[in-house]
Amino acid sequence: MLKPRSTATRELVNLDGIWRFAVAGTVGPEPWTGPLGTRLEAPVPASYNDLFTDRAIRDHVGWVWYQRQVRVPRGWTGERVVLRVDAATHEGRVYVGDALVAQHVGGYTPFEADITEHVGPGEEFRLTIGVDNELTGVTIPPGTITVAQDGRRKQTYLHDFYNYAGLARSVWLYSTPPVHVDDITVVTGLDGADGTTGTVGYTVGTNVPAAVRVRALDAHGTEVAAGEGANGTLRIDDVTLWRPGAAYLYELVVDILDGDGDGGGGDRVVDTYTEPFGVRTVEVRGTRFLINGEPFYFTGFGKHEDSPVRGKGHDDAYLVHDFQLMEWIGANSFRTSHYPYAEEVMEFADRHGIVVIDETAAVGLNLAVGSGLMGTPPRPTFSEDTFHDDTRAAHAQAIRELIARDKNHPSVVMWCIANEPSSNEKGAREYVEPLVELTRRLDPTRPVTYAAVMFATHDNDLIADLFDVLCVNRYYGWYVATGDLAAAETYLEADLRGWAEKFGKPIMLSEYGADTMPGLHSVWDAPWTEEYQLAYLEANQRAFDRVEALVGEHVWNFADFQTADGIHRVGGNKKGVFTRERHPKAAAHALRRRWTVLGGRKPSPAVRPGDDGRPEHDARHGDGGRPAVPPESGQA
Repeated sequence: MLKPRSTATRELVNLDGIWRFAVAGTVGPEPWTGPLGTRLEAPVPASYNDLFTDRAIRDHVGWVWYQRQVRVPRGWTGERVVLRVDAATHEGRVYVGDALVAQHVGGYTPFEADITEHVGPGEEFRLTIGVDNELTGVTIPPGTITVAQDGRRKQTYLHDFYNYAGLARSVWLYSTPPVHVDDITVVTGLDGADGTTGTVGYTVGTNVPAAVRVRALDAHGTEVAAGEGANGTLRIDDVTLWRPGAAYLYELVVDILDGDGDGGGGDRVVDTYTEPFGVRTVEVRGTRFLINGEPFYFTGFGKHEDSPVRGKGHDDAYLVHDFQLMEWIGANSFRTSHYPYAEEVMEFADRHGIVVIDETAAVGLNLAVGSGLMGTPPRPTFSEDTFHDDTRAAHAQAIRELIARDKNHPSVVMWCIANEPSSNEKGAREYVEPLVELTRRLDPTRPVTYAAVMFATHDNDLIADLFDVLCVNRYYGWYVATGDLAAAETYLEADLRGWAEKFGKPIMLSEYGADTMPGLHSVWDAPWTEEYQLAYLEANQRAFDRVEALVGEHVWNFADFQTADGIHRVGGNKKGVFTRERHPKAAAHALRRRWTVLGGRKPSPAVRPGDDGRPEHDARHGDGGRPAVPPESGQA
């Protein structure tokens, strides 16, 4: 799905701002048939949960309603009028006047509707959008709804971040000509012995058969290649590559012509669309991850779209500031944990050379984690009574929509199709293998990964061989060997070496971290203190530096974030190296010292960033007679 852009043939109206807002049950049964009877108003984009002081709104399970008046620009006569919602978490329904024009399930990808037949140029119409936050066994992410004795509906879920809901991203009205471009796919490569010629494979979709012309422009707007037809390959001599930390973007200008497309004087442009792209290659070779043929070492974070008051609401100020903090700390990458982020985030990463692991919202497909936390009897994760074919169908649709939206971003170097699925359980392979095959069919150019939960080891994991890169989430020193960093370091190194020796693939620490209360200090390695977070990271990093197959380290998390209420979390998850308000903890400065030295290169075991001169295995960091593999333990 193409992102709406203003071009010579298209216009764009942003519908962000203050909308009327109501919770289902407080207005009539069909609130879209007239003005919402409410005094409440809510900003778009923003999650609604933290805006109001009424706890019933924050805890509401079900539909809420947004409404505003919209005027179609009077100059859109003869144009196609489209309404687009960047995201409605987790289900959306769109009404123009009394007419339902769009419905979509999935909280983090866009959907749109052609409303040309419902509106007219210069006319005003009533726009109502319903948003449902319910999670069930057939949604991605999944959840469960129960009804309390007093009739209140309660939502539970297995992911460790708050179920913010609403219109957290922008809403748009835009125009296109009746004959228009509706899809573009760009695949880049390098050609020639010296690798100085870029290849740009393109496929253009149009709503009806049409003559197509394409042109590639460099960053100065100079044409560097051109072609005719809806698909083909352009060649760019002396190409400037898109590189981590050194982004360079070209533009592919796609024109639909009303003539025969031969470029003669009779050809008239009836639609034009510009798609930015970067020329770069991605490859897994042995245990190395290569970008443009050069080994790349990931440094950075799992993140969240999370900030005070806004919840998951996109905010350009936070976008710029977060990227500034990542640059300051030396991070070259992040994972969109645990859902697709706003398209503005992806575009910013493209422009600034930040590498992205792009993830679906498939988090929580693991009933063993919940059983371990609550002490309840385990249930099978994959079964007719839990997660089954219908769940996988929703999961597959999430993958389709993610790739359709983000396939042309040069910053995206890998697809992550699930976070911490129960990959060691019976039924895991049957559930996952078709999804891996689907991902490769949709995009054969990028590696595919998943993030393995602590329960899944190299001995019992049933799906690791299906993937190109093995991302593992490990919390030795926090959920396992809590407070014993010597044991944690030994356990982690043995764990990583087990994966490397069995599968011979690149391995990445996609999560490691320790909850830390800012301002809490101790002279000992006491969990929750800033000193412990620092010592925890260093112990993990020493193990990383001794495992040759490791290709990256993502700390969990970039910043503290909100979670569901409960005894396992006090005011949210505190594993951030920045607070929720983006103030650095002590660990942030230590990471900066390490990562700015690494600069995207794998550290040498002999000389490690920040090495204090101690022997590789001293008394503090030896195995202490402990087993090389720890007992199984859960995490929260």
